[in-house]
Amino acid sequence: MRARFPDFRLGNVPATSFTATLTERRGNAVERIPTPQRLVDWLAVSGLAVESCTTAQLELARELRESIHAAATATAIQDALPTSAIHIINDCSIQGRAAAILTPEGNRQWRLSSASCVEDALSVIAADAISIIAGERDGKLALCASPTCQAVFFDTSQSRTRKWCDMNTCGNRQKKARFNANQHKNETAARTGVI
Repeated sequence: MRARFPDFRLGNVPATSFTATLTERRGNAVERIPTPQRLVDWLAVSGLAVESCTTAQLELARELRESIHAAATATAIQDALPTSAIHIINDCSIQGRAAAILTPEGNRQWRLSSASCVEDALSVIAADAISIIAGERDGKLALCASPTCQAVFFDTSQSRTRKWCDMNTCGNRQKKARFNANQHKNETAARTGVI
């Protein structure tokens, strides 16, 4: 029987989706790529399929993930970029062999060579991180308003005021907590006669 792992949180931005392979960073952290095979699985569903992954490659991927998170967080709060994160992102970006191709629908897609390895896929993720951190794309980096999550996400909403990394998880959780707190407050007021 195959082990059950938490579902992936996927989005349209590879770099921030990759940082979401570790969630609830300020609460009970959830590692979504705990094994080399789970990294292979994540890369496949993200359009960056590779055949295998070693433990060392998984560690490199996690190091890149944390570097992207640190640099993107610094950008979101308008702080200086961490030098060590910049080095790791740049190193991963230049190590890979991937090519951008244009699909018939007019979209960019990444193609890895037939002999691709994890480093090639990580170079695509690093290049994507460089693009959003450098401000080359229309949108802004922001931090999830959930006190336990604090995930970094790329806000492309028209007003650039999105609060949650994912409305279906963090947003709903926070709205439910607020609703329950208001219910409790109203019930207490009704019992005590204080309105």
